[in-house]
Amino acid sequence: MPDIPAPARGGLAIGAPEPLRADPHAVQWAPLRRAAVARAAPSAHARAVARLGSRTPENTTNLVLVLGRARDPHGGLWIRARLPARRAQTGWLPRSALGGYEEVHTRLVVDRARLTLTLLRNGRAVFRAPVGIGRAATPTPAGAFYVRDRLTRYASPFYGPVAFGTSAQSATLTDWPAGGYVGIHGTDQPGLVPGRISHGCIRLRNADIARLARLLPVGTPLEIR
Repeated sequence: MPDIPAPARGGLAIGAPEPLRADPHAVQWAPLRRAAVARAAPSAHARAVARLGSRTPENTTNLVLVLGRARDPHGGLWIRARLPARRAQTGWLPRSALGGYEEVHTRLVVDRARLTLTLLRNGRAVFRAPVGIGRAATPTPAGAFYVRDRLTRYASPFYGPVAFGTSAQSATLTDWPAGGYVGIHGTDQPGLVPGRISHGCIRLRNADIARLARLLPVGTPLEIR
């Protein structure tokens, strides 16, 4: 019987499996399907921290940023979320109160000392512009918030061609139509930008807000420093 050569050694070495790494720039958000109570812990018996409606004051779909997940002792799934509130508030919502997840890779930073707004995508700056912020008596609040809606129905000389509603709520009444929430919008007084000129809202020159509108998705985290 002729000699049969030994099989060739495999050319592909299979290493040990490694878990996929989370994208450090990905952030998830979810719309509210119904009104819900946010709680201090993932339990229907935990203290209530906020009551959320399914619509924003501008009558758009309300949404929250997704920060974490946990199950209660009965197996119910809860979502830790950043909430629209005066402080950078978080709370737990039942998963059943939320719709499907959406994902963004952007982050918006407003620097109150430098009077600038910067949009980052995947950690890199893609847009920067000077801004007007709140006066000393009506300051723009600092904290971690998010962009809640995009609006064109407020287009006017005062608000500019497009505006964004945020989850940030001022301790005083702002010039935003919904009252105490902070908006990002244009201005009919571009010569005052940059400056401390508003009742708490963040104002950009109209050409800048129009450029930003092409780049900024709803659900983007907002850091006001």
